[in-house]
Formats: sequence, structure tokens, C-alpha cells
Amino acid sequence: MLEPTRTTERYARGLAAAVVAVAALVLAANAGPVEAADPEPDRRTTAPVAEAEAVR
Repeated sequence: MLEPTRTTERYARGLAAAVVAVAALVLAANAGPVEAADPEPDRRTTAPVAEAEAVR
């Protein structure tokens, strides 16, 4: 038969789980978007040049 766990063991496990959860949330919050390798925007268009100039 399984022995009942002590109250201090249960609280210690709960505290450890809470610390791990907070650490995971802090790490996730600090993970920012990665900068693009080529910061220059793509200048290509899908419209023909004549139509693109007429729109301007």
C-alpha cells in the first residue's frame, strides 16, 4: 500500500512547480522577435510596371 505523503512534501512540490512555471513565463515574455537577416524590404511587385506607375 502507498504511504501518504507528508504535507511539507506536497507544499515543496507545489512550490517547485510554481517556480518552474514562473521561470518559463519570464523566459517566454523576454523572447522577442528575431530580426530579419536582410532588413531591406522587398521592392518587387506583382503588378506590371505600367500599372504600378499608373496607380501612383
